Amino acid sequence: EDLRVYLTSGSQALLDTAASAKVRCAELIDTYIDVEPVAFDRNHYCIDVTFYYRILADATIGNNRPASLCGLAVFSKRAVLCGEDSSAHIFRSDMIPGGPDGPAIRSTNRPTAVVEVLDPMVLNSKVKSVCECDCGCKDTTMVQIPDNISRMFDGELVLAGENRRLLVTLGQFSVIRLERNAQLV
Repeated sequence: EDLRVYLTSGSQALLDTAASAKVRCAELIDTYIDVEPVAFDRNHYCIDVTFYYRILADATIGNNRPASLCGLAVFSKRAVLCGEDSSAHIFRSDMIPGGPDGPAIRSTNRPTAVVEVLDPMVLNSKVKSVCECDCGCKDTTMVQIPDNISRMFDGELVLAGENRRLLVTLGQFSVIRLERNAQLV
């Protein structure tokens, strides 16, 4: 709800002078998935998923046709899932007994996180002025945008210093699961 849209510099200039703006569509362009074991519980894993969306909007400027705006919205989600961590002793026929690699190799079979996502649905959008007061309405968090995501946009994304912000509420269905390779004999 109310995700900040980081507009390109040209789009931000249009939004700052627009009478109104409405989000037309949202497209999931990439995700970043990180899997880490939960401290003090070897059977659970913390999955952090960051979704990157391209947002297309229309801004009304005077009596002219709507101008197109383009930007990026970022949403992070955390899930904790059970994924029994197996430690197996592996013996191989091509190992040399007493050799430098020893008779057994202990390995862990850390699971892989898989995220299945349906296309996002735009539920709401609004334009909000950025005030100069100390009333807590300023967004002081800095977002880290990977270079490969930034390169997907025609202009530089405006991360700070804007007069007005475009906010979007998205609906998205996702399934997060852990997978692990297993040998069936």
